[in-house]
Amino acid sequence: MRGVLFLKGIIEERACDLAVYIIENKATVRAAAKKFGISKSTVHKDLSERLPAFNRTLYLQVKDVLDENKAERHIRGGIATREKYRQLHQLP
Repeated sequence: MRGVLFLKGIIEERACDLAVYIIENKATVRAAAKKFGISKSTVHKDLSERLPAFNRTLYLQVKDVLDENKAERHIRGGIATREKYRQLHQLP
C-alpha cells in the first residue's frame, strides 16, 4: 500500500507542474504533453479531474488558459492549413 501513496504524490506533483508550465508559457495541452513526455489525454485528465481535487486555485488559473486556447484553436488550425497549401503550391 505504501507504493500507492508514493505514486499518488507523484501524480499530484505532475498535475501541479503541468498547470504551472501551461500558465507560465500559455502552452497548449499538446505542447505540455510533448514537454513532459506524456499523452494529451493524461495531461487533460491531470488538469481537469485530478488537479481540482487538491488545488482548486491552480485549477482555476490553468482553466482560464485552456479556455483561451480552445477559443483560439480554430484560428491556429486555419493558419496551419494556409501554410500547408502555400508550401505545396510554391515553385522550387
